[in-house]
Amino acid sequence: MARFEVLVCGVVLLILLVLWYLVPRLLLLRRLRQVNAKEAEQAIPQLAKEKSQGFPWLAKAYADYFYLQDLKVAESLEHKPRPARRAAWTVREIAAKRRTAEEAYQVLKGKLEYYEKLFPWLIEFEGEDLDDLIRQTIERKEAGKAVDEEPDDPARRYLAQAEYEKLPTDEKYQLALNRYWQKPKFKWEVGRDYERYVGYLYEKRGYQVHYQGIVEGFDDLGRDLICTRSGTTEIVQCKCWSKHKQIHEKHVFQLHGSVIAYGIDHPTVKVSARFFTSTLLSERARQFAQALRMEVTEDFALKQYPCIKCNVSRRGKTKIYHLPFDQQYDRTIIEQERNECYVETVAKAEQLGFRRAFRWRGEGKDEE
Repeated sequence: MARFEVLVCGVVLLILLVLWYLVPRLLLLRRLRQVNAKEAEQAIPQLAKEKSQGFPWLAKAYADYFYLQDLKVAESLEHKPRPARRAAWTVREIAAKRRTAEEAYQVLKGKLEYYEKLFPWLIEFEGEDLDDLIRQTIERKEAGKAVDEEPDDPARRYLAQAEYEKLPTDEKYQLALNRYWQKPKFKWEVGRDYERYVGYLYEKRGYQVHYQGIVEGFDDLGRDLICTRSGTTEIVQCKCWSKHKQIHEKHVFQLHGSVIAYGIDHPTVKVSARFFTSTLLSERARQFAQALRMEVTEDFALKQYPCIKCNVSRRGKTKIYHLPFDQQYDRTIIEQERNECYVETVAKAEQLGFRRAFRWRGEGKDEE
């Protein structure tokens, strides 16, 4: 009997010890869960608020996590059998710098992803040379300004000095045009040529085409081409992308929104949307395009085409031809009823009585 009582007392004592050990910890865990739930509830609006700032709160947490991991490494170096205190100090120093860099990186990464969702066309500049993009922007702005004269013939970019000085006019300009097509191009240059090619096809069908994407650049509002004929307008978006890339629904939404905006600004015009791409749409994007009654042309490759614009000056009736690298090329509208046309070779343009234009003296002044 005494043994039984001792055993019972031992069991009771054991239970009490277990309760003594577990209850405070269970209460603490419950409290932590409540705190974490409260913090999570506060974090959600905080994240939404910081969305346009690149999520600095989340970026700091991300950086702190890696900082703590680095500190663990330093701790292990200090307390291993043969301590490496100098290495531990170095790890802590690097960890502090990495913490700052990681936080800045995460903020910038968040901003970039946010901006790409707002402005899908930014994706097209991925991998581009920054200096070349700056040059492109400056050249586009300069093309719209009145200048006393072009500082130099842009054909020189494609010709050696001896070729430029000694070759006959038709030969040297044709050689420059051939090299224009043959030379490797940046992505934005390929995209520009693609827009020109699609615009040319519209012009051949009797449309008047405004090359909004090329002329306006970042201000194109998602409208690469504005094609007008007989009171109807097609807003065209062109994407000359690699085959491994897909067009997603955000690009369809951007074009649709741009068409809606154009319709609001031009209430008397019948407006529709058309999407040209060298690649394919995702299945979801295709479904949205169909639901929005957006005409889509997929797997449509860029081809070389008769790209020389033969234009008749409205002031002096001077017959001028423009090559793709000339300053006013994309602002020159070809009107077939005025005997203007596209031709394939410089020899053909000169045979029709047109001469080369590379100097522009501003509005109301003839080119030389």
